Amino acid sequence: MKKIVVLVVLFILPLVAYLFFASGVNNFGRLPVLKEKVGELQILSEETELSLDGKITILSYMGSDLADKRGFLFNYNQKIYKRFADFNDYQTVVVLDSTQKTEADDLIQELGAITDTSAWKFIFSNENQIKEHFSTLDVPFNLNENSATNQIFIIDKERNLRGRIDDEDQGLKYGYDCSKVADLNNKMEDDVKIILAEYRLALKKNNAK
Repeated sequence: MKKIVVLVVLFILPLVAYLFFASGVNNFGRLPVLKEKVGELQILSEETELSLDGKITILSYMGSDLADKRGFLFNYNQKIYKRFADFNDYQTVVVLDSTQKTEADDLIQELGAITDTSAWKFIFSNENQIKEHFSTLDVPFNLNENSATNQIFIIDKERNLRGRIDDEDQGLKYGYDCSKVADLNNKMEDDVKIILAEYRLALKKNNAK
């Protein structure tokens, strides 16, 4: 009996684990690219030091609606950000109208009471530049009259928009509605896991080489 247990531990379990992870890589190893080369953040502000290149970015457009939408960002913070912010090169970029600097300071102070906000980034611009940058996403919906949307987006290190091509509700899923906790819990969380696992796997392969 002891020999059987030893054989199971040494041979069967590693094989089962390998098949499980191999299946995961094949079926969930990559989050589909929906748009290549989203515009860099310099479109919004030539003076910014922020960049999408080399970062896994959660991108949102709050325009001049921050006061009304701050609760949605708290949803995102609790359901997504706090789980993944420790990952190297992960950042959250919120695009705001230049009138929102005081509101942004208040928000980051409140968030700082419950989480490490080092990966929260704000960039300030004007209506025309915000709309110009948003257009580079090439998504089938628009910003509202305050240059804002409830949709938040996953941008990879190569500045590609990631999402779903076979979502059960939308078919092509370009963004995630931060006003809906279910969308964050049931879809965005899984998709962020996938893209982080993709980069972890690539890093392990590079290290092995």
